[in-house]
Amino acid sequence: MASMALSIDEQKAVDRFRTEVVEPSMSKLVILDFWAEWCGPCKALTPVLEKVAGEYADKGVVLAKVNVDEEQFIASQFQVRSIPTVYAMFQGQPVADLTSARGESQLKQMLDQLLEKLPIGDGAGDPAAQQQQDVAQFIAMGEQVLAEGDAERAVGIFAQVTEMAPDNGAAQAGLVRALIEAGRTEDAQQAMTLAAEQNPSLAEDPQFNAARAALELAANAPDESELAALRDKAQAGAMEDRLAYAEAAFAAGQRDAAADELLAMIEADREWDEGAARAKLLQIFEAVGLEDPWVVATRRRLSRLLFG
Repeated sequence: MASMALSIDEQKAVDRFRTEVVEPSMSKLVILDFWAEWCGPCKALTPVLEKVAGEYADKGVVLAKVNVDEEQFIASQFQVRSIPTVYAMFQGQPVADLTSARGESQLKQMLDQLLEKLPIGDGAGDPAAQQQQDVAQFIAMGEQVLAEGDAERAVGIFAQVTEMAPDNGAAQAGLVRALIEAGRTEDAQQAMTLAAEQNPSLAEDPQFNAARAALELAANAPDESELAALRDKAQAGAMEDRLAYAEAAFAAGQRDAAADELLAMIEADREWDEGAARAKLLQIFEAVGLEDPWVVATRRRLSRLLFG
């Protein structure tokens, strides 16, 4: 699979975010505040966030701030559209949107609800907390290996993680996506079915459902002659045939070809069939993973096309 790597600046931004936000969130609840110097509401909210974070420090709550002007790449990954935007992060994942909590009492109420549900704490000497941290680290490793194109190695990593934490949606999703990338669609279907049967709660997990979407896209992969026939038919220009070719190309592992076709369709007529080409491209993004470097690069192409 072709994959575009992050730029040096983007990789530095990711490393900073990992150090300042993801790693602390392994054992603490991180209030993540997206702000900017020019934002008046941000300046009004900052003292509230700082005060509450200070009062809740002994409960395992910390505050992290992201200047959207200086960290545009990180803000784009969280799809920040307006500021202030405030999330609660735990174990590397957003667990709540705190943006609506502009008052001190409302913020405390939302934090109290989260702290009741999450295993927050330093975890020193706690085997369960240590295992959670190990699982998160192995998942990150699997995602990196998969992004680098070594699908079989990623399969091995995710398979080990699912044995450690069978109810972890990110691990199960990673295994399914790695199997798909390795061309093992039947094995991916078996892994998905087994995980869903043994862990019914995964039905509500967004990452597991994204992997399910990836599997649905890959399930009907055509052989070379079928794909060639669809490509030839699409060249005649009918939108329905072009969409069918794009779907087949992605299922066959040719995601660059699929994206090129869909982007060309959007450029030609973005409103065709109520935006079907854009909807299909967004489905592909979700299936591959929004943090995948290929998705990041292709989303930039889509944004340039839509917004100039």
